[in-house]
Amino acid sequence: MADGNTPTFKTEIEFFSPEWNRDSWARITSDLDSSKQRIGRYRGQVMGVSGDEAVRVLCGFEGFAVSRLIPLENGNYRRLNRETIIFTDAKTGEVLEKWTNPWTEEVVDVVHVSNDPFNYNIATPMVFMTEDIGGDKASKPVEVPLILPWRKVNEETLSLETDLHLFYPNSLTPEKWPRESSGPMVQASEVFRYFVPVKELEDPSLTTVSWHGTWSRIQPWLPWMLLGDKPGHVLYVGMMASADSADEVSPNVLAYIKEHFPDFLNAPTEDYGPSLSSLEDYARKQAPAPVKGD
Repeated sequence: MADGNTPTFKTEIEFFSPEWNRDSWARITSDLDSSKQRIGRYRGQVMGVSGDEAVRVLCGFEGFAVSRLIPLENGNYRRLNRETIIFTDAKTGEVLEKWTNPWTEEVVDVVHVSNDPFNYNIATPMVFMTEDIGGDKASKPVEVPLILPWRKVNEETLSLETDLHLFYPNSLTPEKWPRESSGPMVQASEVFRYFVPVKELEDPSLTTVSWHGTWSRIQPWLPWMLLGDKPGHVLYVGMMASADSADEVSPNVLAYIKEHFPDFLNAPTEDYGPSLSSLEDYARKQAPAPVKGD
């Protein structure tokens, strides 16, 4: 199918076709019709993992990403994306403005996530930057075919796993951010599980497809928790699903986003940057908390 806003795309399921993988991934994460936007919503809990004790539920979270695709050369796409995470009371679901640290009893200000933009290419081949063994030479690009790890759940459903494991320098350096920083390096992982209807993937009339699944993330303590280099980390665990509109988000969370982050109701219409992680964004927008006793 093709029109003024939609490139031709592949619908016959071919697990080892880079072009089918690219087009299917684009239809899951957004809409091939560049005049339209697509929403992915998520909701769950943030847990604290620390030392010799049971895991604690620290708070809830809810939010959504809103995206648009821009066609590139050779049938590839640029995904333009904004995303927000609103932290909530784990029991009531109310939006948090203040949070009481269960280890220190300190009351701190909550800083919600608002990444604008977070853009990337959906392309084959995929281009990665790597370093020669030894790390003493400049990074160079490596191209690999886009083949994703699909699994057949049953005749009606496919599952898709997309995981990301990172280790990179911390924008919140311990010297400047002693209360927010977990250390000089960040270890973070994101684990996604998508469940997608086969019938929709095979339908040439659909420029986007529905899905549901799970999202988990491991990262250092959230910087606004002011836990510094305390041993441990946070674990996000939640559900996620495609949505036709932001109205599928909880009313109180949506009202908060409309008041405080109104731009996040709509996907970007043009490419701009840089695309930053939530920690990089925090370092740009926030100021270091005073050290106790200062």
